[in-house]
Amino acid sequence: MGMLDGKVAIVTGAGRGIGREEALLLASQGAKVVVNDVGASLQGEGDDRHPAGEVVDQIRAGGSDAEVNASDVSSWDGAKELVQQAIETFGRLDILVNNAGILRDKMSFNMEESDWDDVIRVHLKGHFAPSHHAAVYWRGRAKAGEDVSGRIINTSSEAGLFGNAGQANYAAAKGGIASLTWVLARELGRYEVTVNSIAPRARTRMTEELFSEMAKATDGFDRFDPKNVAQLVAFLATDDAADISGQNFIVYGGDIWATGGFHPVGELHRDSMWTPEELAAAKGELFKGVSSGVPPFAIA
Repeated sequence: MGMLDGKVAIVTGAGRGIGREEALLLASQGAKVVVNDVGASLQGEGDDRHPAGEVVDQIRAGGSDAEVNASDVSSWDGAKELVQQAIETFGRLDILVNNAGILRDKMSFNMEESDWDDVIRVHLKGHFAPSHHAAVYWRGRAKAGEDVSGRIINTSSEAGLFGNAGQANYAAAKGGIASLTWVLARELGRYEVTVNSIAPRARTRMTEELFSEMAKATDGFDRFDPKNVAQLVAFLATDDAADISGQNFIVYGGDIWATGGFHPVGELHRDSMWTPEELAAAKGELFKGVSSGVPPFAIA
C-alpha cells in the first residue's frame, strides 16, 4: 500500500533528472503516471523520446502503470492533449507536477530576443498551460458535485526567488512561477485543489556546470541527488498535504525551508505627500536595520 494508491499523476519533463525521480517515486507510492517529455536538449532542441520510454518501462517493471506523452507543454493544444491523455487512459487526474524547462543563460546585455522568449515560453507558459487544463477538469468535476482532491506542484528556483546574474530570462520565468503558484492556490482552493511550488537544489543537466565538483562530494549522503527533491513532491501530492497550499519550499538534501512571499523590511508613514528631497533625508529610516543594497542570493 502506497500513499498515492488509486491516484493518477502527470509529471512534465520527466525523462531525466528531478522529473524522472518524481515520476518513479509517485509510481512507487501507487500512482499511475503519464511521463511527459519532448526529449529535447538542455537548449530545447531535438526530440529524443527514449528517456521517457525508459522511465515508463521502469515504472511498469515496478508493478505500477505509466504512459509516455511527448506533447509540448508550452503549447496550449499540447498541454490540453497531455491532460486529456491522463483522463482518457487512466480515467481521472489527481496530480500535476510541472517540471519541464530549458536554459539559455546569458548576461542581459548579451541576451538575444529568442533566448528570452524561449525560456519564458517553456518554463512559465509550460507551467500555466497544463495547470489551466487541469483546473478546467477539476472545476468541472467539483461543479458536477463530484469529490475532488487535486494537486499541482510547480518547480520554481532560488534564482526566481532571489535573482541570479546571468539568468534574467530563467529568473523572470521562475519568479513568475512562484507568483503563479499563489494565484492558482487562491483560485482553486474552493475546488479542493492545492497548489505549491518547490525551489530545488539538485544535480541535473541544468546544474552540472553550476555545482560542478561540489555536487560530486557525497560524504556518505549525496545532498545533490534529485531523489531528495522527489520525496517532498510526493508528500505534497498526498492527502496528508491537503491543508498546505500557496507555499514555496527550498529543498536541498535533507534540508527543507518553507519560504514566505515578499514582505516589508522598512516603512515610512505620514498623512501627506513625500517630496524627493524629504525621501532622501528619510531613507535611513526607511531602511533602518536593513541594507538598501541587492538582497543576498540564497538561504545559506
